[in-house]
Parts: sequence; C-alpha cells; structure tokens
Amino acid sequence: MNIPLWFAIAVIGYLGIKLTRVPAWMVAVLLIAGFLLAGSFFSGAIEAGINGGASVLGGSK
Repeated sequence: MNIPLWFAIAVIGYLGIKLTRVPAWMVAVLLIAGFLLAGSFFSGAIEAGINGGASVLGGSK
C-alpha cells in the first residue's frame, strides 16, 4: 500500500495534537525542522541512526 508522504505526515501531526495534547505550533515547528534537517548535511547521520535503531529493534545485524 502506497500513501503520499504529505498524508502520512498530516495524520501523524493530527494524532500528535489530539492524543498527546501538545500545542499545534509545536507540531508545526517539529515538522518544519525535520523537513529542513532532511536537506542538510545532518541527513547522513540521521539516516544512519534510524537504520541502526531499526535493525536493533528488528533483531537483525
């Protein structure tokens, strides 16, 4: 199943606001900061950390 990234982000943002009761401005700032970090030189380190964490949680090495 393929869903657009913008839709997944919108759903996660909506659930974040409704379930955890964080302010909407905080969700917006975190989404914008994540978008900007994805295009920076930090993206390699972020990707390596996410892939490493996923392999630890998934049980593969």
